[in-house]
Amino acid sequence: MPEALTWKEKLKDQVPEDLAREIDNFESSMALRKQGKLEESIFSETRLRRGVYGQRYDNGQRFDGSRTQILDFPSGDLVKSPDTRWDAPGMQRIKIPFGGLTTEQMDVLADLAEEYSDSILHITTRQDVQLHYVHIDDTPDIMYRLASVGITTREACGNSVRNVTACPVSGVCNTEAFDVTPYAKACTKFLLGHPDCQDFGRKFKIAFSGCRHEACGLTGMHDLGAIAATKVVDGTEKRGFELYVGGGLGAVPHQAKLFDPFVSEEELLPLAQAMARVFARLGEKANRARARVKFLIAKLGIDEFKRLVLEERKVLPEDPAWTDYLSDLSVTDEAPLKIAQPMNGTARTEGFDAWFRTNVYRQRQDGYVTATVTLPLGDLTSNQMRELANISRKYVDDTIRATVEQNIVLRWVSEADVPELYSALKAIGLNEPGAGTIVDVTACPGTDTCKLGIASSRGLAGELRTRLGEKNLELDEAIENLRIKISGCFNSCGQHHVADLGFYGISRKIAGYTVPHFQVVLGGQWTENAGSFGLAMTAVPSKRVPDVVTRLTENYIQGRNKDESFQDYVRRIGKVEVKGLLDDLTTVPPFEEDPSFYTDWGDTRVFTTGDMGKGECAGEVVPLVQFELSNCEREAFEAQVFLDEGEYEQAYKTAYSAMVHAAKALVKTQFLDVPEDPDTIVEEFRTRFNDTELFFDAFAKGKFANYLFRVHKEEVSEYNQDKAHQVIQETQLFIEATHACYGRMNVVTA
Repeated sequence: MPEALTWKEKLKDQVPEDLAREIDNFESSMALRKQGKLEESIFSETRLRRGVYGQRYDNGQRFDGSRTQILDFPSGDLVKSPDTRWDAPGMQRIKIPFGGLTTEQMDVLADLAEEYSDSILHITTRQDVQLHYVHIDDTPDIMYRLASVGITTREACGNSVRNVTACPVSGVCNTEAFDVTPYAKACTKFLLGHPDCQDFGRKFKIAFSGCRHEACGLTGMHDLGAIAATKVVDGTEKRGFELYVGGGLGAVPHQAKLFDPFVSEEELLPLAQAMARVFARLGEKANRARARVKFLIAKLGIDEFKRLVLEERKVLPEDPAWTDYLSDLSVTDEAPLKIAQPMNGTARTEGFDAWFRTNVYRQRQDGYVTATVTLPLGDLTSNQMRELANISRKYVDDTIRATVEQNIVLRWVSEADVPELYSALKAIGLNEPGAGTIVDVTACPGTDTCKLGIASSRGLAGELRTRLGEKNLELDEAIENLRIKISGCFNSCGQHHVADLGFYGISRKIAGYTVPHFQVVLGGQWTENAGSFGLAMTAVPSKRVPDVVTRLTENYIQGRNKDESFQDYVRRIGKVEVKGLLDDLTTVPPFEEDPSFYTDWGDTRVFTTGDMGKGECAGEVVPLVQFELSNCEREAFEAQVFLDEGEYEQAYKTAYSAMVHAAKALVKTQFLDVPEDPDTIVEEFRTRFNDTELFFDAFAKGKFANYLFRVHKEEVSEYNQDKAHQVIQETQLFIEATHACYGRMNVVTA
């Protein structure tokens, strides 16, 4: 029998030559790495640039939201570990610009999940698709098969321009200025592999929104955010963008700042290129913790940053690609598969009405709707993806998009087909209602697969979805549209900063045990393109979080004024009162009394953070093992209250005081009579904990100590909201690092 063809051979005529060459080069790098001729430190960025990410593997467990699945991979007896082998099962991230998918692409994605992964496809908060538990040896074949249907994994991870996101209803939205899809597509194509985008210290994220007031692309939390705008010039309406820069979540979130209220469509790409050049030239390279545009702008100021970008723009050589696409913006236009017809009189199956109310959006085009396919935890099986492709062929063809809320939308559904569509989705288990409501909880992969994960974000999300779903029909309308978002650590991949109710994973040391906790984050705003960020309120044991959600929502229902938003309610009653509502939920019963508190959701094993490792994409690991430092946390909380009240100087000074007192708490373990003088405290801390590296962890090193040293010596001439907010965030992280240090000094094996 003739030897079977490889995928490279099968697809040689379907993959662009340049892309095939890149995949071949990657495969050659893999061979060198296997031979020991290429160091992992060099190889790691290569594979990250191809979307191949080392994960926190566990040859045996994956939580699907309701139960733990048993997995079996041919890689030996692998367990969760901080020392992940480079060739252990990992994650393949797949870039889906603006979330746009075709049915052919969905078929291929389904096949890949089935053949190379655990038959699960995960939709991310950046409209990407991820396959987990993929062996690196299989990644070139995966890349070839994706490339054959127009998908690349290039620059899906690493120090690069990440997936360009956009509003999933662009082009059919009732409130948009114009369809941003062709601009997002052009930006993706122009910047992918661009020479000016290859020397970043960290990632660069771009988002497009069609209007200012909805969530859309969440431009307020991006390095570069573009909101569609129009302007009359010489009697003619011109398209352009309200441009924002320097946004970002992560450990210390920054709200994006206005770069220009109107940038013409012709200037969009050259300005993006100029920003990339400034970021590559002046952005931090050595300290990854500060290697983002937001920190560069904080250092330079928005006016100086703008001056440098415009100066760079002037010297850029002209590039036809800047404007070529503008001659045919309609190339991305979608055509409906079916003629619009009314739905009246069509038979409807059980559950349809509840689903229709939350999952169907009437387009601005008469007779058409967009239907949201709700994906619990952002997951669907390979069979579901394949069947969803078939359903799409019948009702909408290729007008499909992934969303930043980890769902999939089918656009251009004729109203007459909606009941049949629902029945078809119900047959494959994808008819869950509640899209965009409190039931539709967003969560990052967390401890299931991420090496930075501290607590089980997916496990908690699954539990909340179950509890809230059980009373979905009875939910008060006041809370129905609240957003819950969960991250496994402070890096905010679950977008907890822009949720009504946000949570991020931490840990505490209780009587010698490490206990999973979550910080409660309130005050975030999802609408108006991530209009405001929340602040951490208090830490609660993971097993208490469902009670936290119940208590906060019930108090809001009972205590709100008419038409008062959750953000306004929290702001009115004040954070002191809110924190008081939760005080009794912060306690942890002794292990002997209730051992469940010492395990995480979806995992019966005694909780540990010993399997954390160094992150490859989001930053360094910070093992937030904590002990009760109540006075410092009280001061940090008071600083937040001062910030809310507009007392920026007092907020700044109180946060700084909390940091000094946290340092003093550590110093007192060695020097009981340390004076109250801040200069002495800081110097003793530097000598005893920084210089000796006792305060260092394996990956973050002295990152958090530097927060204290910088603020201590900083001479502030003017106090403002941004400065106070930043110091409060840094204080919180310093206190958490103090908990971790104390935990390492007092390790007790249970």
